[in-house]
Parts: sequence; structure tokens; C-alpha cells
Amino acid sequence: MTLLRDTDLACAFDHASRTYDRLTALNPGYRRDLLRSARRLRLARDGAGLHVLDLGCGTGASTRALLRAAPRARITAVDASSGMLRRALAKPWPAQVRFQHLTAEALTAAGEEPYDAVFAAYLFRNVTDPDGVLAAVRSVLRPGGRLAVHEYSLSGSAIHRALWTAVCHTVIIPAGTLSGDRALYRHLWRSVLQFDTVPAFSTRLSDAGFTGVRAAPVAGWQAGIVHTFLASREAATVNAEDAR
Repeated sequence: MTLLRDTDLACAFDHASRTYDRLTALNPGYRRDLLRSARRLRLARDGAGLHVLDLGCGTGASTRALLRAAPRARITAVDASSGMLRRALAKPWPAQVRFQHLTAEALTAAGEEPYDAVFAAYLFRNVTDPDGVLAAVRSVLRPGGRLAVHEYSLSGSAIHRALWTAVCHTVIIPAGTLSGDRALYRHLWRSVLQFDTVPAFSTRLSDAGFTGVRAAPVAGWQAGIVHTFLASREAATVNAEDAR
């Protein structure tokens, strides 16, 4: 199965941005599940004084979830698709939220200060080099900073694999065909089947140097299909001589 990648994928999202919010609204748990994943970051003090990165923000649904979970946090939201960003920017936002046109691969070149947390929703299936992106994410997180990845990652059960394919062929791909975006939604179907299972992505996170890795399923029909992966950058250790 050939997947869309890099520029081709960004262009597909540019075109789909016109109807993207309407199509995601067909999934009644879409925004609820994003909010649950954002809250799993457990950002203290409602995020006051914290700087959070929304990596792959799309039209802003994940940004809105972060804002609800941590209403006092400063949020930088980035995406590779200019079309998706235009849809996000057309919505009302408080002053502490800003958007930037940036690929995940170029994250370390942005020159940002370290982030206290990173939220990445529906991103890692779509990057060519997930290990490289994880390394970039780890490099921009402060020591002790937290990562939440909200992603289609199958449990490994044949039942969940079959359910995903059934939903795609009866709902998602037909809806995408009506909107003129069949290639993108076929990519969605295939990318989930080809992406890491929950154990494989958990191992990938650990291999990238993250600690405290754990995975939690979402509720409803997507249980076993969509998961929140939580991890941290190891906190800095203080040398006894330096502490004197």
C-alpha cells in the first residue's frame, strides 16, 4: 500500500481543509477524545507559566483541547499544511495562542525555547521518519517535560484491525469521496494499518530516550484503535558537588 508523504500529503490536507471539520464531526467522540488526551498531560496550575507545543495542530481541534485542559498555558501550534492553518487562524483564539507553518521535521530549526509539554495528535503515522521526529521532540522538551501522543495505533488484535477497515470502507472513505478527497482518506485507512501497534510504538518511545512510557485507550468504538501515549523526558540530575 503506497501512502502519501511529505509535500504530497501536505497538499492533500490543504485541499481537504475546506471540509475537514465537518468530516471529523461525523465521529461523535473526536473532540472528547482529544480533550481526554490533553488532560492526561496533567499540566499543573491550569498551565499557568507553561509553554506547550501542539505539534500537527491541523484546523485547531487539538489546540482547543489543550486550551480547555490548560487555559492559562502559552500554546504554540504548528502544522505542515498551510490550508489547515488558515482554517485554524479563522477561529477566535486568546492572545497566548499562536500558530506557525512548520513541519515536524523542521522543529529543531525553529529556535524555540524549551517546551514544558508537547501534544501530538494524529501526527506520527504521517511523518516519513518518526524516530527523527521523536528525537526532535525530545530535544525541544525541557528535562522532566511531558509528551502526549494521541494516535491511531491498533492494539494488535485482528478484531480491531477488521473493525477499522469496516468503518473506513462504509463511512470514512465514502465521505471523503463525496468531498473530493478520496486519496487522503484512503491514506488514513492504510496508514493506520501500516503504523506501529501499541506495543511497537511504546517501544519506539522508549528507544528514543523517553521515560515512564505508557499507553491508554480512548473510550467507545475506537477503544483498541486510538490510544494516548504518555512519556517524559528524563529530569535533569543534580551532581552532589554542583549542589553544594
